[in-house]
Amino acid sequence: MTETTELLHGAKILVTGATGQIGGAIAKGLAAANDVWCAARFSGAGSREQLETAGATTRVLDLADPDFSEFPDDFDYLLHLAVYQGFHGDGQRSYDYAVSVNAEATGLLLSRFRRVRAALVMSTTGVYKPNSDVRHRYSESDPLGDAVSVNTPTYGISKITQEAVARFCSREFGVPLVIPRMNAAYGREGGLPAKHLAAILEGRTIRFRSDPAPYSPIFEADIVAQVKPLLAAATAPATIVNWGGDEVVTAQEWTAYLGELTGRTPRTEVVPLPGSQAGIALDVSKRLEITGPCRTPWRTGMRAMLDARAALT
Repeated sequence: MTETTELLHGAKILVTGATGQIGGAIAKGLAAANDVWCAARFSGAGSREQLETAGATTRVLDLADPDFSEFPDDFDYLLHLAVYQGFHGDGQRSYDYAVSVNAEATGLLLSRFRRVRAALVMSTTGVYKPNSDVRHRYSESDPLGDAVSVNTPTYGISKITQEAVARFCSREFGVPLVIPRMNAAYGREGGLPAKHLAAILEGRTIRFRSDPAPYSPIFEADIVAQVKPLLAAATAPATIVNWGGDEVVTAQEWTAYLGELTGRTPRTEVVPLPGSQAGIALDVSKRLEITGPCRTPWRTGMRAMLDARAALT
């Protein structure tokens, strides 16, 4: 078992999707001790400046039409976290567009930077076929399937195709690769619990797909700490591993706790969505063998998230 006692240091790292929740946390967390390059569209105001203030080098990259000419080819590691989620009402951006951005662009990245020591391509536990038992703990060998998502209809299927392309590249180019399937990440940068926190503070109703709705939430600090051992576990062919926290927590539990911390009573309702994942708790035994245990109990993480989000306002 590997203990998460030391972050990566002294490496040259390319992080795609660095303006996103998880990519931002990782890029900022590693920039102080590494030569971190951040690739994104930087469409949000101040997003590029935040990363540069943290010590990262930034370059614009649009995965719909990627141009790698401004990037060197001597990176030690590639952390590919950029994603198109396919939000509902996104006009002509279809399944074909999602597959192009999520899957084809992943292949282009791994081909262009095939000389890295290891690569991490972020996937999602949304690739799993929904299990009828809401308390089922999904393992890496569970069936895959296109789970229904009203808000992000192209997400699950395009991430499955991304995994397939990444696995091919690992075999074809000999790139040591780890494909973590992320669960409910949360912290200063956002996440599902952060969305629930915002709803509580604004008096909006939180909708669950079932009661209970179990997850395996993981705090941003643990995510950053586990990057190093996950990269060390990269292999060709690829290693696939669930990436979630050690504790199974229901959305109802963390919502109630956030209500206690804020002194607000959460407004909630259950709205089932047939064909969706009502919740998605994980079997994280494989991840525990790679990274060792998380350091942050969920209540500690939720309080830290509340404090960090409050400091941003």
